[in-house]
Amino acid sequence: MRQNIKKYFQYLLLLVLTWTSTFTTAWAGEKDFPPVPNPPRLVSDLAGFMRADEAAALEAKLEAYSDSTSNEIAIVTVQSIGQYDIADYTVQLFNKWHIGGKKNNNGILILAAKEERKIWMTTGYGLEGALPDGLVGQIIREEIEPNFKQEHFYEGFEQGTNALIDAARGEYTAEPKAVKGKGGSIIPIIIIIIIFVVIFSRGGRGGGGGLLNNVGWIAASMLNGRSSGSGWGGGSSDGGGFGGFGGGSSGGGGAGGSW
Repeated sequence: MRQNIKKYFQYLLLLVLTWTSTFTTAWAGEKDFPPVPNPPRLVSDLAGFMRADEAAALEAKLEAYSDSTSNEIAIVTVQSIGQYDIADYTVQLFNKWHIGGKKNNNGILILAAKEERKIWMTTGYGLEGALPDGLVGQIIREEIEPNFKQEHFYEGFEQGTNALIDAARGEYTAEPKAVKGKGGSIIPIIIIIIIFVVIFSRGGRGGGGGLLNNVGWIAASMLNGRSSGSGWGGGSSDGGGFGGFGGGSSGGGGAGGSW
């Protein structure tokens, strides 16, 4: 009887130790990765590669790109990836943050590790056709590494993201977004202005065509501003900013380098 009780407690102790070890390992692994940025942003320069104004300029460009195409390019810098392989770390971070839209899986993550002096890019499933591993590697070698070797980190990220945008051009188009504006629709005002200018140009004997073209351009610009006034996640027309990652995932494709 005592032997059975002893075996039972030994078995119970083994289960507790196994569960504790698994939980501790998982918890320690989570600590190795930065949390999803709050408030949401596309540029997380956690290792201080750039000045604040440089990071802000990149953020504005990538927000505008996400707003117009739905593709999400995220830049993350970390002090160290520890014992992780750079490719594995980047893919895990991509999937923890769910970069890119859930429907199109159109995210890109550029990760740079300061201590290891390594960089890696991984893409979501939806952009693997436009950005195959070979092309991603070429962008790193030709646009990023030469700048990084001279410690021109902002220029490397700037030129690298420009190359990615060029390569992925036309792959996806952002879905129309609902805009909550103040004071109702601006379309009737635009129509009234155009009618007024048409009447004015007919009575003015010449010169009206150029004016009419200018008004048409202004009207189109105003309408475009109304449609793009909010961030990726929606919002009021006088607001803006990146609304957060959309649930994408990566299968592990990508390429990297060092400097």
